[in-house]
Amino acid sequence: MSYFNEIYGDPELSSKAKMVLLYLHDRANKKGESWYAINTIAKELCLSRSSIKRAMRELIQRGKIEKRARFRENGGNTSNLYSLII
Repeated sequence: MSYFNEIYGDPELSSKAKMVLLYLHDRANKKGESWYAINTIAKELCLSRSSIKRAMRELIQRGKIEKRARFRENGGNTSNLYSLII
């Protein structure tokens, strides 16, 4: 079964979580990593920030993605790194 068929056919995932997962997959590098900010994802998918955050939590809980904090050279926070679990 292809990766996309698994996503589409997963009855456990909400439609918004599926949309966010497909977005992250489409924007990921060759290592399966994506680092788009919540605001960017929300704007491009025409969803609210809170909807994106709920979808991300769902994807993490279901073991579809991992989230890691990223930091600037000066120690400040920047967007998180999301790794796809395929």
